Amino acid sequence: MSRTLLASATSAGLLPAAIRPVYTAEERARRDATRWTLVQGVLAPIQFVVFIASLGLILRFMLTGDGFALAVSSVVIKTLVLYAIMVTGAIWEKVVFGRYLFAESFFWEDVFSMLVIALHTACVAAWLLGESWLGRDAQMALALAAYAAYLINAAQFLLKLRRARREAPR
Repeated sequence: MSRTLLASATSAGLLPAAIRPVYTAEERARRDATRWTLVQGVLAPIQFVVFIASLGLILRFMLTGDGFALAVSSVVIKTLVLYAIMVTGAIWEKVVFGRYLFAESFFWEDVFSMLVIALHTACVAAWLLGESWLGRDAQMALALAAYAAYLINAAQFLLKLRRARREAPR
């Protein structure tokens, strides 16, 4: 089936999501025309750099017991960057697909993103509620769980980007 015919059949609702291309021709045009694509392209590597630095600070604390405040601060910064990429990503999804979240092409990435946000938010809540609610080691373990979820979610998006590039007209 040609890409154009496939895209037409999918946008008409005649094909299941498993066969649906990441972008129809119209969605690809909207994606390429919006500034939000650039915003996402800039925020994603920034978030990864913040993640790597924060992970190092968390591991340092877990190995030495030093630098708790710095590790917590880095998790808060990582969470703020995550919120920024999630809000701008929702705007991007609205522009490209016509809905803020859970567009068919990115449904499972968005579902897992909700887990990532919940875990990161729990880290900030744990810090705000203090050690009487969750001890230092448990706070850092929670941060590591949030970061593991983030890595899985990042892999989901990278695989989707790779698939979209393979599907792009030549």
